[in-house]
Amino acid sequence: MNPPQIAQPSAMKKISTSANSTKPFPRPPKFKNATRLQNSFTAATERKALLWLAARMPPSINSDHLTLLGFSAMFLAGCSYAFARWNPWGLLLATLFLALNWLGDSLDGTLARVRNRQRPRYGFYVDHMIDSFGALFLMGGLAASGYIDWRIATGLLVAFLLLSIESYLASYTLGIFRLSFAKFGPTEIRILLGIANAVLFFLPAARIPGWSHRLLDICGAIAIVAMTAMAIFAAVSHTLTLYRQETLLPSKVPSLQ
Repeated sequence: MNPPQIAQPSAMKKISTSANSTKPFPRPPKFKNATRLQNSFTAATERKALLWLAARMPPSINSDHLTLLGFSAMFLAGCSYAFARWNPWGLLLATLFLALNWLGDSLDGTLARVRNRQRPRYGFYVDHMIDSFGALFLMGGLAASGYIDWRIATGLLVAFLLLSIESYLASYTLGIFRLSFAKFGPTEIRILLGIANAVLFFLPAARIPGWSHRLLDICGAIAIVAMTAMAIFAAVSHTLTLYRQETLLPSKVPSLQ
């Protein structure tokens, strides 16, 4: 058996030098926040309410706690809709959890800004990944509730994600992050869902006058058309804007003579 080889001092020094020469992971360049555009019906009142709440939030609660609250509440809202298939009280539970989702989802960023504890890249990424999964939970619960056709619920999810993708791409390429479209934003959607839940709690077979389809089927179909139209309009508008900003000058082809 050959004896174990012992590294020579010169070899050890070379290894140590190589390890120490490893460069640390470079820090990304300074992140610039996109300009937030929030022009929904409730935006002004909501902004005042959030600032009032943020100023009175206990120091032991931070923005991460509120983000987790919003995420958990949206998951439970979806579960409540699924429960409503067997018990209409699930509709009222869903409304309660939608309100808690508003509190967590809307207040986390405000609290970070008020306390000057912002993490722009982390906040943007986590917040909108949670929104995407939250939409999946909510629409999945609605599809299981029996109050809406599962195909309408699926269409709502697809239209929401399409509009979200357009908004995120515009944030990156144009520096504009639009939080509302046609005066409607997440808060207005929660309010409309809460109203629909109350109507269905008392009138499970509610129909829109003159229509034979169920309430949420009609409202969902309208929402699909509206969100898809908004996404198409925004995509065309932003494509034209970017094309004008990055118009290429005619290139000179070198002569072969």
